[in-house]
This record gives sequence, C-alpha cells and structure tokens, in this order.
Amino acid sequence: MKNYKVFYDHISQPFRQQPRSLYFLRTLNGFITKLMYASYPLVLAFVFWKNSRAILAFILIPGLSFIILSLARKIINYPRPYDTWEITPLIAKDSSGQSLPSRHVFSAAVISMCLMRLTALLGVPALILSAVLAVCRVVGGVHYPRDVVVGYALGLVCGALLFLF
Repeated sequence: MKNYKVFYDHISQPFRQQPRSLYFLRTLNGFITKLMYASYPLVLAFVFWKNSRAILAFILIPGLSFIILSLARKIINYPRPYDTWEITPLIAKDSSGQSLPSRHVFSAAVISMCLMRLTALLGVPALILSAVLAVCRVVGGVHYPRDVVVGYALGLVCGALLFLF
C-alpha cells in the first residue's frame, strides 16, 4: 500500500472519535481471544469423552501448526504497522515485528475448525467470530490486512486436516 497511514487513519477514525466505540473494539478483541482460548480445552474434553482415539489429532494438528507458524513468524519477521508507519495503535501492543501471519487470528480460526469438526452449530459462529477478531486486529493497528488474511487462511487449512480423522 502506498500510504498505509492514510488507510489506517480512515478506518480507525470512528473509534478515535467515540470513546464508547474504542472501548467496544478493545473489549471485543479481548473477549473473542479469551473465548477462543477457553473453548479449546472444552473441545478437547468433549472429544476425549466422545471418541478418545481422535484426541491425538485434536491436540497435535493445532499444536504443531501453532509451533510451525510461530517459527515461521520469527523467521519472516515482518514489521507491524506501527513499526513502519507513524500510527498509534488502538490496541495496546508492546512488541515489534512478527506481524505476519497473525497468531491470534490463526489460533481462533484453527480452534473454530475444531468446533466445526464437532458441529457446524458451534463451528460457523466461531468462524464468524474469528473473522471479527481479524477486523479488530487491523482496526486496532496491530496487524496489516494481509497478516490477518494469511492467519485466517492458514487456520482454516490446518483445521481442515481434522476432517481426515
């Protein structure tokens, strides 16, 4: 993008002008993140209870994918928007680099796919919440759009591997 600051100022302006909107953005980001991470142990407990043989796939696929993604992020080490442009993120973040892909969005998407593997009734809303989280991360200024798109896509692909078991 030629001037990301102009784009970011445009998408973040409504949140900067309305304290309630800013509070909502930050709260939604935190809520979805916590909800996804809290749901994963529940998924594992349910899978173990229903079909203990499948538990290994539900642990290894998300776990190994997360480790590989984390290593790739470290190697790629793309800067975050606030590292490159003079912007102040709306979501507090004190680290630099390792922006691509978004690990928050990847994790939410892969956990959503775990839920989808169990039932679409929970999986579809979780995938929608993962997409909302992606938007929060971009509007919040901690990721570029490409970071969250790649994170979401990788989460879908890795999570789809669960359908093989």
